[in-house]
Amino acid sequence: MLKIDRRMLEHFDWITFCIVLFICIIGILTIYSATRPPLDEGESPPFYIKQLIWLLIAIMTLVIFVTFDYVKIKKYWLILYIIGISLLIIVLFMGKTAMGAKRWINLGFFSFQPSEIFKIIFIISISAFLENKESPLSAKDTLKTLIIFGIIPFLLIMKQPDLGTAILILTITIIMIIYKGLTIRLLILFLSLCITSIVFLWEILWAGLKEYQKNRLIAFIDPSIDPRGIGYNIMQSVITVGSGGLFGKGFLEGTQGPLKFLPERHTDFIFPIFSEEWGFIGCLILLALYFTVFIRCFQTSVIAKNSFGKLLAIGFTSIFVLYFFINIGMTLGIMPVVGIPLPFMSYGGTTLLANFTGIALVINVRMRRFELFYP
Repeated sequence: MLKIDRRMLEHFDWITFCIVLFICIIGILTIYSATRPPLDEGESPPFYIKQLIWLLIAIMTLVIFVTFDYVKIKKYWLILYIIGISLLIIVLFMGKTAMGAKRWINLGFFSFQPSEIFKIIFIISISAFLENKESPLSAKDTLKTLIIFGIIPFLLIMKQPDLGTAILILTITIIMIIYKGLTIRLLILFLSLCITSIVFLWEILWAGLKEYQKNRLIAFIDPSIDPRGIGYNIMQSVITVGSGGLFGKGFLEGTQGPLKFLPERHTDFIFPIFSEEWGFIGCLILLALYFTVFIRCFQTSVIAKNSFGKLLAIGFTSIFVLYFFINIGMTLGIMPVVGIPLPFMSYGGTTLLANFTGIALVINVRMRRFELFYP
């Protein structure tokens, strides 16, 4: 039985939790609206019910992860990292194939996405690894961090293939390295190598992409080149966002979702469905909710009582912010479609569970910032 400390309730970040919960409820309502059958014909797919069940499980997970001192997980980082890498390898051989990708492991009663679980393990592991390193980082520690936490997971996730998550992991590795600290000379050299490597590795990366991934990039550059084929998703997404106007059509009044004009309307393209029903004003309110969460998460990285807590908070903040901007960007046609879900809103049990675990650890860091209460 969990023992709830009164001080934990006093210092619990209720603002962040309530906002995240509210965004999740908005997401469930939008999932229902997006997947409902047109003209009340037939039955709605149970996506929104499944998401509600996952939300309840995620809340219970959050409660568990805030009840113990986050510092205790630091000593298990290597074991966790080995488990995470092992899952990424297992999915390549035993993963369930869907839409040309092996991203899920099927256990019979449910499927889960190892790359989503790895994100949590990755942030914990890289934070623990960097905590005791001298700041600014030496060239040796910088290279070691980049290879262990950036390049190895990047290559494994790319093999699934999951370009969006692979790039995300590599990007956050770079962010964490810079956050930990580099000398000006090493920082310039590091950034120069990153930029030049993109140029030299582009042809190799392009050759390794699946056909649908190449088409996504082509469609991003010019979606009108094939409006009924590779450019269809982006063009329909932009049309859906624009059709909401200033105040939107109203809840359950949107047409792009239920009439199935927009693919992946309850997952990657859930934002256009919300935009069509609630309009520009509704989107501004939603963005304000997200930015409040981002600001509070970043604030936690500033006020954390130790380096491990600071790194944990900035790592999870980076994940939430990058996922948010990439998803919104691709639905507006200003970024390539890379299969990145909108945090807390898009349908997906593993993703929701991973996001709540991340928020739980950030709240944990914020709660235990007081040395007097939590030595």
